[in-house]
Amino acid sequence: MKVLDKETEKYIEIKEIVKDTKLVHIAVIMDGNRRWAKTKHLPSAVGHQKGVISLKATIRACDDFGVKYLTVYAFSTENWNRSPEEVSFLMGLLANTIKNELKEMNENNVKIRFIGDISALNPELQIILKEAENTTKNNSGVNLQIAFNYGSRAEIVNVCKQIAQEVKDGVLDIQDIDEDTVKNRLYTYDIPDPDLLIRTGGEKRISNYLLWQSAYTEIYVTDIFWPEFDKNALSEAIKEYSNRTRRFGK
Repeated sequence: MKVLDKETEKYIEIKEIVKDTKLVHIAVIMDGNRRWAKTKHLPSAVGHQKGVISLKATIRACDDFGVKYLTVYAFSTENWNRSPEEVSFLMGLLANTIKNELKEMNENNVKIRFIGDISALNPELQIILKEAENTTKNNSGVNLQIAFNYGSRAEIVNVCKQIAQEVKDGVLDIQDIDEDTVKNRLYTYDIPDPDLLIRTGGEKRISNYLLWQSAYTEIYVTDIFWPEFDKNALSEAIKEYSNRTRRFGK
């Protein structure tokens, strides 16, 4: 009889936890790239590049653990306020990452979607993102939502405008507006709300991320900077999640 090592036993346990707790969707605020780089006396760019490696590891871990949906906060509507040099670098990093990793992610059955105001990005980048979505649209593995140029307040404002226009056009009766009316017009209209929201880097705020969707999401904050986040760190978050009692206001 083969004896399993402790790490393998631990990961089998985590997979069982995911199954038993019906943990379907994990959202992540990938924070700490720049602070990690600073502690290493490295340029911020190196932190962002290392963050891509952590994202790949997290996708693989979600697949191993049986987590169906992973949504990550890559670039917020507020991030435009960073220096032009850093914004330009982040745009290029996204483009290059998708170009370099698309083949492997497609082979690994990952389904990619971008949520946020993609129309505000340059046309060349929009084409790259659409190609990634089209290439992976029929995959049945981990559903990866990348929130890019995303802000939850802007998302909700956009939904309000859609509803107002539909009422004005006579397509929607104001008396018929309910929570589903809003939910069905969000970027995440066709996926479950997050069960668990992980924020790395130690900050204890939501930062305009999935505000509607996270109404009853369990929040887990770790001091680990995103470039250091790995399969073991994800397993610790899931283990903590299993100790929570979700009442949904009941």
